Amino acid sequence: MPHLIAVNSSTECTKPKTSVDAGELIAGYGLVGDAHAGLSEREISLVTIENIEAANQRYGIQAGPGAFAENLTTEGLDASTLKVGDRLRVGPTLLEVVQLGKPRTAAHTYNYQGVSILPNVGVFCRVIEGGRVVPGDSIEVLPAFKP
Repeated sequence: MPHLIAVNSSTECTKPKTSVDAGELIAGYGLVGDAHAGLSEREISLVTIENIEAANQRYGIQAGPGAFAENLTTEGLDASTLKVGDRLRVGPTLLEVVQLGKPRTAAHTYNYQGVSILPNVGVFCRVIEGGRVVPGDSIEVLPAFKP
């Protein structure tokens, strides 16, 4: 079952994120204490550990959770099947996918030792229902909300 393996935060946009024991997600804002919170509808960024490990092998680097500036690092989630509008139940929270990947020309495309994976595999979400998330929380993919 897909689950959360790390919650990552940074107080500066230009720094890598470091793992924290838990994170408070706030609807319409993002991760409390994170430099990217409240800046846009891309309130939360997500990368899978499988994509981080693939980058490590391909580029000979030693990246870990948070190295690519993602807020949430997941395991067992097939992010390649997600679509804009899909929802993710992460522990008690509810996220909605608002963007897949990131244009390479976008300002501040973060890189780790010259490698950036957000443009190709990053998932950006807004927080619909907030709450406290911790490593080990399950992740459930829900279809897009249809009013």
